Amino acid sequence: MLQHAAVTFFAIFLAELPDKTMFATLLLSSHFKRKLPVWLGVTIGYTTHVVIAVLFGSALTRLPEKPIQVVVGMLFCVGGVMTWRSGGDDGDTESGKWSASLSNARVVWTAASVILVAEFADLTQLATAGFAARFNDPIAVGVGAALALSSVSGLAVLTGTWLQRHVQLSVIQRVAAILFVVIGVSTLGFALL
Repeated sequence: MLQHAAVTFFAIFLAELPDKTMFATLLLSSHFKRKLPVWLGVTIGYTTHVVIAVLFGSALTRLPEKPIQVVVGMLFCVGGVMTWRSGGDDGDTESGKWSASLSNARVVWTAASVILVAEFADLTQLATAGFAARFNDPIAVGVGAALALSSVSGLAVLTGTWLQRHVQLSVIQRVAAILFVVIGVSTLGFALL
């Protein structure tokens, strides 16, 4: 059991580090001033996907991947444009005032929603389903995957905090916007091949 959890943890952790949802977490972390609600929301979103992956196992690999990837790609492109437009200054915009006025529960819900949409049928969700089917140990796989994803999101939140202290928010938002569009276009490209 511990071996299955450890294998799942390391594989999912390494796969998620360069993933689009890590960048989404980084952006959420730099946008909202309260890091714990962002991390909790992202962790809830990830954990929901882990539960889905473990419950359905290999059945997730039979979902129509291309339409899902097209929707995800379009969402990231739209998110990139919206992020670029909101990155004109360092948080004095209406967007900054709006995000500061959100309750902690609303920040948690917003972060969870972003991850729920972006992570659906993602490599790490499919890998978790594969591990659950291969090891026939859903609890160990679920624990390993949830801990890995929660750890990556924690790193993204901490990195976002460091970046926010050392780099202007507008620069972070512009870079994130470009990354979102690149991720969106590449996702669309792979989906349409």
